[in-house]
Amino acid sequence: MIPFKKGNILIPKNVDMTKWSVVACDQYTSEPEYWNEVNNIVGNNPSTLHLTLPEIYLEESNVQDRINNINKNMIEYLNNDLFNEYKDSMIYVERTQYDGKVREGLIGVVDLEDYSFELGSQTLIRATEKTVVERIPPRMKVRENALLELPHIMILIDDPKKDIIESLKNKVNEEDKVYDFDLMQKGGHIKGYLLKEQDMNDVINKLELLADKQSFEERYNVKDKGVLLFAMGDGNHSLATAKECYEQLKKTMSEEEYLNHPSRYALVELVNLHSDALVFEAIHRIVFDVDVDNFIKELNNYYDINEEGNGQKFELITKSNNKTLYISNPKSNIPVGSIQMFLDEYLKSNKGRIDYVHDSEVVRNLGTKDNNIGILLEPMSKNDLFKTVILDGALPRKTFSMGNGNDKRFYLEARKIK
Repeated sequence: MIPFKKGNILIPKNVDMTKWSVVACDQYTSEPEYWNEVNNIVGNNPSTLHLTLPEIYLEESNVQDRINNINKNMIEYLNNDLFNEYKDSMIYVERTQYDGKVREGLIGVVDLEDYSFELGSQTLIRATEKTVVERIPPRMKVRENALLELPHIMILIDDPKKDIIESLKNKVNEEDKVYDFDLMQKGGHIKGYLLKEQDMNDVINKLELLADKQSFEERYNVKDKGVLLFAMGDGNHSLATAKECYEQLKKTMSEEEYLNHPSRYALVELVNLHSDALVFEAIHRIVFDVDVDNFIKELNNYYDINEEGNGQKFELITKSNNKTLYISNPKSNIPVGSIQMFLDEYLKSNKGRIDYVHDSEVVRNLGTKDNNIGILLEPMSKNDLFKTVILDGALPRKTFSMGNGNDKRFYLEARKIK
C-alpha cells in the first residue's frame, strides 16, 4: 500500500486569503522585521499566523501563552464554521513563485507508520537530513493539544518523466478550483484544484509503479536496500514532531484505536524533485556572539585551510575580512558537512550561537557586525539527493534549501487531528 492517501482537507471560506496564508514558521528566524510586517498585514483577521508559532518567538518567555492562544484560536475557528471540509480529497497546487516560475504540487496525507527519521531507516518515507531530536519537544508542545494541523511539509518524489504531478494540469478546470490568490510578502501566487476520483486513483497507481522494488533497484543501481519513495524536502522537524506525537498517542490506545486515529496521518504537499521551478539553494551559517579571532584560529587547527583553491570551497565573512577559503582535508563529502562538523565541535566548548539563513545578503550584512561570523556555502546538486540518502542515509542537517525564503511553502490548508 502506498503511504500517500486522500485526506479530509479544510479550506477557509469567506476570508481574505492573502491575510490567511503566511510563510512557514522556520523562515526569517533572524529577521524580526519580517514577522512584524506580517503582524501588521494580518491584524485581527482570520489567519494561519494565529494558528502557528513562528520559530523566532520560540525562546521568548511567553511562548506557552502563545501556544495556549493557538489552541484557543483553533477552537474558535472551528466553532465559527470558518472552513469548508473536502472529504477524501487531494488538491493539485500551482504555486507561481516570486521569480515567475510555477511549482506544481499535490496535497494529501502520508501514513506515519511508513515514516522514520532514524539514521539508516529503510522506510518508504525518510528524512534527507539529520534530524535534531532536541528540536522536537518544543514543537510537540504546539501540536500535542492542537485540534488542527497546518502543514508546511514538502515531500519529494523522483519522477524524471514528470508524469505523476505535472500531468494533472491537463485534468483540472476552473470548476475544480478551491483557491486562487496572491501570497503576501513577495510570496507569489497560488491556485488549488480538487482532483476527481479517477485522477486520484491514477496518482496512486503511478506511485505504486514508482515504488516497484525491481525498477527501484535498477533506477539507482542498488541491491538489498529498502525502497525510498518519498524523501523529505522541507518541514523535516514538523513531520518528525507529528510522528513523535503519534507514537506517544499509541501508548494510550489499543491497536485498533490508534490505527484508525486521524493522528496516524499528516497533511503534506508532494513535489517532483525534477520540477523546473525547484532549485536547491545553499543554507548558510551565521555565528553570533563569538570570539572571532579564536574561531578562526580553531578553524585552522581543525582543518588545513588555504586560499589557493585546493579543496572544498566556502566564504568567511567578518567585520574586518571577506575571504574565499578552501578545506584541503575535509571530513565530509560535501562542504556543508565539513563546516557543520567544525561548528558542532567548536560550539561544544566555546561561546556562540548559530543560525541557518537562506539569503546570502542577510549573511553578508549580519556577518560584518561585531562578534559575528558569516559562512556562505554553495548548493548541492538536487540530482544527487535520492541516491545519496539511499546509500549514505541522512545528509548533514541544514544541507540544502528548496528555493529561497519567498518561495517556501505557506500555511494554507488544514486538517483535524483530534
